[in-house]
Amino acid sequence: MTTVPPCRALGRQCRELALTVSIAETGDPAYERDAVATWLLGHRERITFGELYEAHDMIVVDIRLHVPCKHLQDTDADDPAAVQCRAHGYEGRVPHRRQTTVPALRTGQHRFAIVEHGRLRPVDLAIPVPHRRALPVLAGSNPCATAPCRTADHTRGAACCRDLTLDVVLPLGEDRLEALLAARRPPYACKVKRTDEVTVECEVISACDYLENDGIHCGLHGLKRPDGHEAKPGICFDFPDLSDEELVGHPGCVFLGGRPVDG
Repeated sequence: MTTVPPCRALGRQCRELALTVSIAETGDPAYERDAVATWLLGHRERITFGELYEAHDMIVVDIRLHVPCKHLQDTDADDPAAVQCRAHGYEGRVPHRRQTTVPALRTGQHRFAIVEHGRLRPVDLAIPVPHRRALPVLAGSNPCATAPCRTADHTRGAACCRDLTLDVVLPLGEDRLEALLAARRPPYACKVKRTDEVTVECEVISACDYLENDGIHCGLHGLKRPDGHEAKPGICFDFPDLSDEELVGHPGCVFLGGRPVDG
């Protein structure tokens, strides 16, 4: 697939894309669907999310991916909207998106918006009562707190909370949209590859809004949902299954090979 989309003019697609992302299968347990949706909808730095709904036996969500095309070039320092397409030679103005007010995911010390029963809603989360015979643990022992990990844009700290892989619902035949996705500016959207006849996978750097102000610790960590499940999605606890081509994972990760990796 070529990374030069067949555009006929400048337009909104130069700065963002409207996509549909698969979250889970409708047959998955409800709690698992809610947990994965909570994880996904938390990554709001470069993604605007719509409401969850069912389609083709999947739980999906429509998104706006706010990553510009790699062929887009600014042409006037005094006019941020003035651009040129380096692939086709079009020139004109494409305004940046208007900043809209998005409700905060955290509205109290232990009150967060999480996905419950398929909807993002504010929930009072509980601190579990420690077992009276539990062994003491060292407070503040988060191994990621001082790790020199970094994402591909060289942002350091909590790298696994800053990037994610999207399963984009993009059936065969949607060649223009697939080309537009493949042409996003790396590393903020990259590694676009088709996984089956209806899904295209891509990696996006879009930090999670459940991160605390230090950009490392997770506000959901250690809290419980009203049903007793962990508030922090299980996907956040799972070490990634790295392929042979990705053995290093994030540079500086403290869990790779039992020692930090940097470089």
